[in-house]
Amino acid sequence: MSPRSPSVNEELRRRSRERILQATLELVDTRGYEATTLGDIAERAGTARGLISYYFPGKRQLLQSAVHRLMHLTLEEALEREPRTEDGRERLARAIDAILGLAAERPTLMRTHMAGILQAEGFVQCPEQQRLAFLLRDTVTRYGSEDVDTDYPLLRALLMGAVVAVLLPGAQMPLPRLRSELFHRYGLDWDAGMPPDGGPPDGTPVVRPPTGPSSTARSSAGRPSAGQSSKSK
Repeated sequence: MSPRSPSVNEELRRRSRERILQATLELVDTRGYEATTLGDIAERAGTARGLISYYFPGKRQLLQSAVHRLMHLTLEEALEREPRTEDGRERLARAIDAILGLAAERPTLMRTHMAGILQAEGFVQCPEQQRLAFLLRDTVTRYGSEDVDTDYPLLRALLMGAVVAVLLPGAQMPLPRLRSELFHRYGLDWDAGMPPDGGPPDGTPVVRPPTGPSSTARSSAGRPSAGQSSKSK
């Protein structure tokens, strides 16, 4: 039997890594972080325990990579769903809804993920996180940002803060209100993206998409225009 080609080996490694990441999501989501061991993950993924250590330095880093992959795939699906669009405002609305939706749909997983980021290990720069970052940066660019290096981290921080607010035990904020605040900041219409049932919460301002050649500049970075209320800042 001839040896496998480098491309075949690379594909096998990719599939093995993805099985490990998927197994991590499934087990942590159902059992919790502390009750899930690396041995459990290896058994669920159908791989050797040592292979997990080869790919990931520890369980916390493994979980971050797994959640970043979930976020990347969810965001990618939202941005490319039918009807497909190149409109930057609609794509930003879809991105916000995708991330907030994960907080609502997978609370155990997302709460564990956010808690891990705030611990000593901090934020893991992994391939999955880089793919997620690429999609968010591209969304900010298409939205019309004139300073993506500033506006992308701001959007990331606002989304992380909103996710924490949805998940904070004993002090959760309702998702529609958080969505309303983010949409108002970025000048997005409530009906864009995937609006939740029940309509906008009371007090949600009516947003009309800007028109004219200066509209992109006015909306860049989500900075309110001169005519907007200071309450939105």
